[in-house]
Order: sequence, then C-alpha cells, then structure tokens
Amino acid sequence: MDSSSSTILSNHKNTSFVSRLKKGCISFAASIQEGFRYVKAFFVGQAKTITARNEKEASEAELEATKMQVEAADAAEDIKNKLNKSS
Repeated sequence: MDSSSSTILSNHKNTSFVSRLKKGCISFAASIQEGFRYVKAFFVGQAKTITARNEKEASEAELEATKMQVEAADAAEDIKNKLNKSS
C-alpha cells in the first residue's frame, strides 16, 4: 500500500467517524427534543384538566395531551428513520 492509498483510507475512516458522530448527535438531539415536547404535553394536559369545567372538557384535555405526546414521539422517530435511511 503506497502513501496515497493509506491517506485515502485514513480520510475514509475519519469521514466515517465524523458521519457516525454527526448522526449520533442528531439522534440524541431528536430524543432530547422529544422529551421536552412530551413534558410540555403533560403539563399542558394537566393545566387544561385542572381548569376544565366539566368531565367532557377534562376528557378532551387528556386526549389532547396524549395526542401531543404521540406527535412528539412520531416526530423524533421520523428524524431517526431519515438518519438511518441516509447511511
């Protein structure tokens, strides 16, 4: 193996490492964002449930909070799936 081949191989390993690191960081950020959105949904749901004037409003508040939590999880999963497809 000559020096140019070893340089190309070394650059490929560095690029591969940087690419994996970047994907890992984006995946981690998506998970953190999912967590924040989940917590936000929980508190919004709790506030609406507490301020509900009747059982129907309380049920709607809980349903909305659950929907927000599912949307947070789906958004994070979409980001992670896009990352995995691009590899």
